[in-house]
Amino acid sequence: MDRTEAKKRMKELLDKTSYYAKKYYDEDKPEISDFEYDMMMLELRNLENQYPEFIDEKSYTMHVGGTVKAGFGKVEHEVPLLSMQDIFNIEEIEDFVNKMQKQAEENGIQNKNFVVETKIDGLTASLEYKNGIFVRGSTRGNGLVGEDVTENLKTIKNIPKELTEKVNITVRGEVFISHQDFQKMNQEREEKGEEIFANARNAAAGSLRQLDSKVTKTRPLDIYVYNIQKIEGKEISSHYEALKYLEKLGFNVNPEKILCTSKEEVNKAIEEIGSKRDDLTFGIDGAVIKVDDLNLREILGATAKNPRWQIAYKYPPEQKKTKLIDIVCNVGRTGVITPLAILEPVQVAGSMISKTTLHNEDFIKEKEIKIGDTVLIQKAGDVIPEVVKVIKEKRTGEEKEFKMPEVCPVCGAQTIREEGEAAVRCTGTECPAKLYRNLVHFVSREAMNIDGLGENIIDQLMDKKLITNIADIYNLTFEDIASLKKNGKKFAENLVNAIENSKQNDLYRLITALGIMHIGGKASKVLAKRFKNIDNLSNASLEELSGIDDIGPIMAQSIVEFFSQEQTKDLIEKLKIAGVNMEAKDMEETDDRFNGKTFVLTGSLEKFTREEASDIIEKLGGKVSSSVSKKTAYVLAGEEAGSKLEKARTLGVTILTEDEFVELIK
Repeated sequence: MDRTEAKKRMKELLDKTSYYAKKYYDEDKPEISDFEYDMMMLELRNLENQYPEFIDEKSYTMHVGGTVKAGFGKVEHEVPLLSMQDIFNIEEIEDFVNKMQKQAEENGIQNKNFVVETKIDGLTASLEYKNGIFVRGSTRGNGLVGEDVTENLKTIKNIPKELTEKVNITVRGEVFISHQDFQKMNQEREEKGEEIFANARNAAAGSLRQLDSKVTKTRPLDIYVYNIQKIEGKEISSHYEALKYLEKLGFNVNPEKILCTSKEEVNKAIEEIGSKRDDLTFGIDGAVIKVDDLNLREILGATAKNPRWQIAYKYPPEQKKTKLIDIVCNVGRTGVITPLAILEPVQVAGSMISKTTLHNEDFIKEKEIKIGDTVLIQKAGDVIPEVVKVIKEKRTGEEKEFKMPEVCPVCGAQTIREEGEAAVRCTGTECPAKLYRNLVHFVSREAMNIDGLGENIIDQLMDKKLITNIADIYNLTFEDIASLKKNGKKFAENLVNAIENSKQNDLYRLITALGIMHIGGKASKVLAKRFKNIDNLSNASLEELSGIDDIGPIMAQSIVEFFSQEQTKDLIEKLKIAGVNMEAKDMEETDDRFNGKTFVLTGSLEKFTREEASDIIEKLGGKVSSSVSKKTAYVLAGEEAGSKLEKARTLGVTILTEDEFVELIK
């Protein structure tokens, strides 16, 4: 990899790791496994070592992930709550042990021992005690500043409110939910019709960071304490001694702690912990190797992110064999049809796995998966399991090929796979699986613009069965809407008016609202102007559509297929009966000063929303693109404009401030 490729790859990895870290640390909603994230971080760290001139100070290799959530008080950690350097092979463990023991010899320290512990998969917490009384607790946050979650931590039974000695001490621990409690909690939530948690780590983190401690109290949180951050009036010389003292004070201490005197014993301890991962009552994502002597720790110190005296070994994802019994298809809210493997139940990484996604048609073909195959499953980082490969030598000849359905399994409409896409989609306009997403789009600002009919209200209307298809919007009564809110009469009056007013919208808004694939607001205006009413558009031929400027062959094909469906015809008929306008109004002619010119918007605009600026540009004959190229005429740059602005400068594209844009459109 040359310098240019390295710089580009480092930027890609920085963007990805920043996004996934935000999902993990701040939102408690990881989108990839710990293993995948670790591999990205490892690649980024290696590239940073090789090309230090390209290091970005925002890189998560340089600092601890996490921010303070709005609503919590801030706590400045007197002793930083740092992260750990991850390693992935035995050679690195041995290098670490040799290096630490050499440091001990050079500094005249006799204690060359190590303590190996489980790396608990939860959320870090700091507990502060004054005269043995629990006074404050906080999350790690960014390592220097965390969130004050004292009241939430007080709800955890295994956190002592008073210690056995009147000592001033700050300790560090990990808040988690055990496997058994997690399964029980999810079962109870499922029975109540509530959304279940994806994994125990997310559930623990989200529960501890609740703004209402009453919610936290209902969650089965537990904690293991594993380090003294600060202590007054007592001398402790080793970490193992400190753990024993913490137990004496009444803390619930990490039960897996193995004292080791050599690299052979360290390796054995790691193997021992790894061999009983399935038997532990709590989730782990590795083993931690720590220098035992506290004086040596002081000498070794830390980087901005990691202590030099400890390291975390990450176990490779656990893999198990099982049989793939069947493949069924789920239809998502966007109409994407996802194949799902039904498996013979198998225990993997502490969870019983009986099904997993197969993503799409290409994934099945690439892995050569057949119904009846014996497959290898892995579950890394306590997230969604995956099929790693097929064990072909186990085939009997009775396995069956799988084909994606040609009609939607929910509504029976034709399915389609667009060229260049991996997803197979349902094309039905009234498919129940797509209803929520279709409704949200139909009422949106750029479509029918029904103010007040937001996602939350749509959810409630669907739950009450007041809306079962798009046209039902126009059958809603004042009483239906008022029942959704306490003292909801004014809200109902406004929403009823907004729904009634939307009936008079121009045709182009209705075309946009129908959600025809590849047809956005600009194309809708072109179609409305050309065909004048919905019936003319419905009956338009492929040749007619293809001959229109700004309507390409793929768009034309999509329009023809959309209006040929019985579900589309049914929906339009229902909307006609409801009184929705189907005619184009006289469109005000605008000048075409931006004809043939492409704009790119970047940064935060103050005078316009992006939609407003885009609408102005399009009305004046211009186009709006999401990426900068040599063909870009102007880049409209607001505050905190990023890479698009830099690229525009590099290519010599004209850059406009908002004031300059205002002058241009006068």
